[in-house]
Amino acid sequence: MTQGPEHSTGSGHASEDAAQPMEERVDNRSQRPDNEQFREFMASGWAAPEHTSTPRSEVAEFAAARRARLSRLFPGERLVIPAGAPKVRANDTDYRFRPHSAFAHLTGMGVDHEPEAVLVMEPTDEGSGDDRSGHVATLYFHPMAGRDSSEFYADAKNGEFWVGPRPTLEQLRDEFALPTEDLSGLETAVTKDAGNAALGGLSIRLVRDVDLNMDALVDTSRINTGVDLEQADAKDATLAEALSELRLVKDRYEVGELRKAVAATIRGFEDIVSVLPRAIGGERGERVVEGAFFSRARLEGNDLGYDTIAAAGNNATVLHWIRNNGSVTPGELILVDAGVEAESLYTADITRTLPVDGRYTDVQRRIYQAVLDAADAAFEVAVPGNRFRDVHAAAMEVLAARLAEWGLLPVTPEVSLSEAGQHHRRWMPHGTSHHLGLDVHDCAQAKRELYLDAVIEPGMVFTIEPGLYFKNEDLAIPEEYRGIGVRIEDDVLITEQGNENLSAALPRRPEDVESWIQGIWNRDENVGPSAGPAA
Repeated sequence: MTQGPEHSTGSGHASEDAAQPMEERVDNRSQRPDNEQFREFMASGWAAPEHTSTPRSEVAEFAAARRARLSRLFPGERLVIPAGAPKVRANDTDYRFRPHSAFAHLTGMGVDHEPEAVLVMEPTDEGSGDDRSGHVATLYFHPMAGRDSSEFYADAKNGEFWVGPRPTLEQLRDEFALPTEDLSGLETAVTKDAGNAALGGLSIRLVRDVDLNMDALVDTSRINTGVDLEQADAKDATLAEALSELRLVKDRYEVGELRKAVAATIRGFEDIVSVLPRAIGGERGERVVEGAFFSRARLEGNDLGYDTIAAAGNNATVLHWIRNNGSVTPGELILVDAGVEAESLYTADITRTLPVDGRYTDVQRRIYQAVLDAADAAFEVAVPGNRFRDVHAAAMEVLAARLAEWGLLPVTPEVSLSEAGQHHRRWMPHGTSHHLGLDVHDCAQAKRELYLDAVIEPGMVFTIEPGLYFKNEDLAIPEEYRGIGVRIEDDVLITEQGNENLSAALPRRPEDVESWIQGIWNRDENVGPSAGPAA
């Protein structure tokens, strides 16, 4: 990988080295020219930039409506929502940048717009005190430097030579219908007139732990103006809570982006089936599966919505198995939990449990069908008017009954389902549903009464994902069940009439899964490793 910008190394004396700040030492590898002739040469001979108009993005009007809803919750207060800064992977290399979900939701910006950008919502001057309402939102970011600037070739974080073209203030303003300002004006915008509201100062609410520089700037301002930091922290937490709750019901744009993410994810599962025969036999066959899906995520979307779980055999009983370093063996199942994140940053979250050789054994089918029946029962109650917690309860009733039928429960299903029982949760320890959107576990900071205890509403999007997990080392079950993990997960849109399974195009019934796998293998002229029923 290409090194960062190079600087002159100086004399190299030990005393000078000791005085050099640690953060500058990463640039000690070599030298780059730093003289007037070189700077003049680098600034000359470039074609003029194209000045093309930037069309208004479809998301702009939706993002404006979201900001208006937030504004009504916090009249008369300055709201500061950072995009965040790149995160270090190792030394001077960063992970690909992804903005904080609250920033993306309120601006409409996905992909890699814009590291270290900050959205500031300034209260208007209408009325006074608690009567004030409304905000003017301004986006602060670092625009692309001209090619006559040394930043063009010397700044590995912002220079076009290093990171490619960056938008201008005008381009982002036009695309997202947001006033834009250079990042150099951010400190004044955030701290001016700030202070203790009881003494006439302007209260600030900040999305914390996203950009450490913003945390420090706001905290310093609070300290200097006598603001109670404990009360300020509580206000910041309330803002984070509100931003989560704004996303509980999706607008039309969000639903459309989730449909795109689901469609790409389904194509990713087709890719997985295509490579299954190649995954068999190697030491890390799970990585073959993981790699196939990742390729689809990068081809059609921004990235993975989360690290893919490609868990074969007993690894499928580990709920968040992301090492994916196991082998893939005929006769076993492979559980794949994966989602493509669209360019807009909305992600799908789908799980299928596939027979490696194309056919379920009798025991595998029995467990799979129980999980499918539990999922179908959850779909039945995932309708407006019921409560979110009812979805999980419906799935658990089915699984407790099946476990009792198989002689695995030490108590009756009724006792197991009681608060004092819960024995069935030994084999189904996670929740059945979670909200889905910009985050795979979306709206996570929402209040309990608006999440778990909430009445289901049209526009909500969440998963339905029951499972059963029988570990190899579980001596409480017969040997025939051991080493089998099954989860079936779909993405569900609540409608006025009931619900829509957004991922219904991906087969769910065991016979349909088998036919689908065989069809892909036949299409690829690669009949699976076992054409007949598995033993």
